[in-house]
Amino acid sequence: MIDVLIEARTVSEANSRAHWGVRARRSKKLRSLARLLCAGPVCACRDRLGGTFTVRLIRVAPRSLDTDNLAAALKAIRDGVTDALAPCGVLTDADPRVTWEYAQERGEPKQYAVRVEVRP
Repeated sequence: MIDVLIEARTVSEANSRAHWGVRARRSKKLRSLARLLCAGPVCACRDRLGGTFTVRLIRVAPRSLDTDNLAAALKAIRDGVTDALAPCGVLTDADPRVTWEYAQERGEPKQYAVRVEVRP
């Protein structure tokens, strides 16, 4: 129902040795970007998103991550999508009406993005 492509590089914060301020700025930027890009399509389809739905986050990158690092890399995007779903009554990413799925695709060299799919 909703497909959004966010062109941004995600980094697994679980293995990041960066300063906490650098990590915080990166997470804030990704969260804001996801909220802004997903808010319009969510508002347009808000009446069709009643009940339960599935949000699938697909990381596109030249190199794949293992499952725990994938979840850590997509945490800020997940929070941003949750912010965009607030008009639908979803106030936290632990809401039982939302099922979260993670996937990966191999991209071209130097191609980084996250595709967000929201399905009823």
